[in-house]
Amino acid sequence: MKENESKHRILILGASGFIGTAIYKELCSYFKTFGTYRIQHKVYENNHHFIQYNVEEDDIYEVLEATKPSIIISSLRGDFNAQTIAHQHITEYLLENNCKIIFLSSANVFDAYSKYPSYELDKTYSESIYGHFKIKIENMLLRLPKKKVAIVRLPMVLGAQSPRVKELKHHLENKTPIEIFPNIIMNVTTDSKVTQQIHYIINRNKYGVFHLGSIDLVHHDEYVKDIVNQINKKNGVVYKHVYTTNQDRYLAVLPKFNKLPKHLQITSQEVLEALNK
Repeated sequence: MKENESKHRILILGASGFIGTAIYKELCSYFKTFGTYRIQHKVYENNHHFIQYNVEEDDIYEVLEATKPSIIISSLRGDFNAQTIAHQHITEYLLENNCKIIFLSSANVFDAYSKYPSYELDKTYSESIYGHFKIKIENMLLRLPKKKVAIVRLPMVLGAQSPRVKELKHHLENKTPIEIFPNIIMNVTTDSKVTQQIHYIINRNKYGVFHLGSIDLVHHDEYVKDIVNQINKKNGVVYKHVYTTNQDRYLAVLPKFNKLPKHLQITSQEVLEALNK
């Protein structure tokens, strides 16, 4: 165990979600790790390291006071206005305490750009409500002292239990059309790779902006078909082609400045292979 591993107290906001659960499982053996969950569930109620927290109704201060984290990992979901207020309170806590935040953001902070993949220092610009929201939180956090903030921008995150894979399985079972976007070029990753990368960021006391997608790019339509082939051995798949633009459009986050070591990088092919594990 590394020296700094035992001393950190980590709070994962949204630890019952898909990515939050994966992060908790990765970190709980190495650090004193706490997590929040939204809906009552025996699994969480019986674990004293989990605290029930509803972003629309509860005060984040109470969770922070109860756990006294040195690192907050934010993978919250819920009402955007409520999340914004929660993150305003978190920034106050960060300024007053020896604490840093790892904020899970999204490739959607660049969804108004179309002609190129996006790098860490590119200006954010979004046309979607979700992208606007993520930019708002990013900008709030980027006003804090540099060493207190790591912003992790994620592309589509896949895994056996990921919402996207579950949605595809649902379509396959019900023989309903699967939407594919032929002109979108993107990158991808897995929940397990993201958790390893976050563990590394914590261990090395890294800060700044990180783009944690696969090192190669894929077309949305071809890649969704590849995923379906991985998880579905039957025929009769129905696809619905959605053309949002006539030109290729990029929604990809690539690293240029904050590159992680080779063993923490991933390719789109490795993401596909991970779906069968």
